[in-house]
Amino acid sequence: MAEHKVVVVGAGMAGLVSALQLAQQGLSVTVVDKADQVGGKMRQLMPNGVAVDSGPTVFTMRWVFDQIMASVGTRLESELTIQRLDVLARHFWEDGSQLDLYADPQKSVDAVAQFAGPEQAKRFVAFCKTTRAVYDALEGPFIRSPSPTMAQMMTSLGPRGLATLASVGPMRSLWESLGKHFTDPRMRQLFARYATYCGSSPWQAPATLMLIAQVEMDGVWSVKGGMHALAQCLQRLGQARGVHFILGQECERIELSQGRVSGVRLQSGDSLRADSVIFNGDIAALRQGLLGPGVKNAVAGKKQARSLSAVTWSIHTPTSGLTLDRHNVFFRSNYVEEFEAIFQQAKLPTHPTVYVCAQDRGTGEAVSGAERLLCLVNAPANGDKRSFTPQELADCTASSQELMARCGLSLHLEPSSSCVRTTPQDFHQLFPATGGALYGQATHGWMAAFARSNAKAQVPGLYLAGGSVHPGPGVPMAAMSGQLAAAALMDNLGLTKLSKAGATSGGTLTH
Repeated sequence: MAEHKVVVVGAGMAGLVSALQLAQQGLSVTVVDKADQVGGKMRQLMPNGVAVDSGPTVFTMRWVFDQIMASVGTRLESELTIQRLDVLARHFWEDGSQLDLYADPQKSVDAVAQFAGPEQAKRFVAFCKTTRAVYDALEGPFIRSPSPTMAQMMTSLGPRGLATLASVGPMRSLWESLGKHFTDPRMRQLFARYATYCGSSPWQAPATLMLIAQVEMDGVWSVKGGMHALAQCLQRLGQARGVHFILGQECERIELSQGRVSGVRLQSGDSLRADSVIFNGDIAALRQGLLGPGVKNAVAGKKQARSLSAVTWSIHTPTSGLTLDRHNVFFRSNYVEEFEAIFQQAKLPTHPTVYVCAQDRGTGEAVSGAERLLCLVNAPANGDKRSFTPQELADCTASSQELMARCGLSLHLEPSSSCVRTTPQDFHQLFPATGGALYGQATHGWMAAFARSNAKAQVPGLYLAGGSVHPGPGVPMAAMSGQLAAAALMDNLGLTKLSKAGATSGGTLTH
């Protein structure tokens, strides 16, 4: 079936996975991306000429990538150097308190007891049991399902799963549910943060998102060379199986013939014939007609509210004042103010939470001199409607620096050769039609998770992948969406049991 031609639009995580798996099955695959390197949001910037991961920084759900590697006859350890982190994340508050959560569950319990007292430690143990039960209940009928519906999921859950969901209160917000688990406001705030992993507000996200806490407790890894190395690994494996990459060329149109996909037209004016197209981009771009009128109605369902965007600083600079770990979060005492500003007022929060990924830490190696950092604060996804003023950005920078300084960290966030800033407007330019939204649609309300499109578009021959479709945002989830898109295409071709194809050489074309 090498004659069946597939074009993958977008070399993000989902696109790379789908291309790799389809090439493994003998199909002719070409990947197109307007960027000059693969990875999509998993990109690197170069302050002081040093590569800093400037997109996703957390590697979890390792089993997803073990599965992907096994499907193409290799192992994750054979392709990448990864290391399990001892500290999942380090958390700081304005009052000077600090809490580390660990890969070792007992160490986390002991740390919580020292941080907030024995009663909160008991509550933490009970909370962990709940998150484990929620994750186990939803992994099969929702996360792994190609096209979950409420009715199907309820049937699949069975009595035990239904009881678990009932105990959590799926109609409750995550913030409300956490209030029933913890009386210490800092513990509640810490776990409420996981709503932002889906680009959502803890006050509007469903309680079931507490399962993200379980995902981290199951293990967080570092990747030698950064997260971008994972994207490069998938590119390399794809090329070895014949995947052709056209980078630095934007796809202007998905072309149709007699009502089905027939190819794509590039910005250069060149056209690529295709029997199938996988679109690895935000589905908002299709809905807005950015890929041509023929696919404007390719996605079923209604437009949903956008997820969070961000202001980020990619930095290469020395730090002083306190010891960072790999993943660090700096909290304010007034948490709700941040999300009211973003989702209700569409403005930068006056007092944001600050996330810092210290990319040279957490692996046991000594750090001296300048180090690689990604700093991030949440922001509204309105980069297509307005630009923040220099004063707004200056205030955000000053507030973020002030919070970190109050916690003991001295760090400068000024755009210079050592610091590259990215705003929602910049993200909108990188990822059109999004306004800078980094997670597709917001997961607000119980039914929001079921509003995401599945892999099959309404146009024959067109498939969807990426963080804006099921199962949702995040590196492993995007990778799973790539698997689902490839599986849907193969299923339509009746090729799900096709034997493994022999490896051939592939290449990269850059412009």
